[in-house]
Amino acid sequence: MLLMKKLIAGLFLAFAINSTMLIADEPFITLQSTTSTANSGLYTAILPVFRAESGIKVNVVPVGTGQAIKNAKNGDGDVVLVHAQIAEEKFIAEGFGVERFDVMYNDFVLIGPGNDPASVFESNSISTALKNIAISGAIFVSRGDDSGTHKKEKRLWNAANIDPMSDSGKWYRETGSGMGATLNAAVGMNAYTLTDRGTWISFSNKQNLELLYEGDDSLFNQYGVILVSPERHPHVKQKEAQVFIDWLLGENGQRAIGEYKLVGQQLFFPNAN
Repeated sequence: MLLMKKLIAGLFLAFAINSTMLIADEPFITLQSTTSTANSGLYTAILPVFRAESGIKVNVVPVGTGQAIKNAKNGDGDVVLVHAQIAEEKFIAEGFGVERFDVMYNDFVLIGPGNDPASVFESNSISTALKNIAISGAIFVSRGDDSGTHKKEKRLWNAANIDPMSDSGKWYRETGSGMGATLNAAVGMNAYTLTDRGTWISFSNKQNLELLYEGDDSLFNQYGVILVSPERHPHVKQKEAQVFIDWLLGENGQRAIGEYKLVGQQLFFPNAN
């Protein structure tokens, strides 16, 4: 009996070791990416398709755009997929990235309480909507995390000639968190916030929040993909990363992005070409 137990234990150990070796041998890349793409469920939908076609696993690190770029600068990734073109171009100019390509787009939308105390729904521009929020003193929740959404929000306040930081902690509240947590904070405070459409569609805790303003040209939201420089960071898996980028920009990847829908709505629109 003792011999049989040892034999069984040995078989289990051999199986575990072999399984670990197989996992270790599987090619993979690390993708530093914005939370909006992860929270929306896009990667859950398209990455298994890529893996089946290429045999390459993609490990996603979902953080704000600013943190994703910072991580990539430190060499903690092979590919960057974010949505702040100015920051992306700076990343390349500083020698951390090889080349940037458009992948897809959607737009930003202004969310707020259904009773709309700042009359945002009646605004004729995003600048007017933001001015109405500031004048009314209605609570606005900002991500405050240097994400792509936060960068866009700051540009929109600046275009409206408003400095919300002068009222930080009053009607202007910063979470320092991702989009999902910020939307939950807006729910809890019955507040306004800016979010990308994809995250809003996939957000399940809407309660009394509604989409109150959309459609302004300045709310356009472009996503780009960049290979992290193998010259700056020699450990970058250039071959596998380039396969992933080519797939995203190619027919199969663009189709997979365009086919991803929630509640009958398309969340991202491929525009690599």
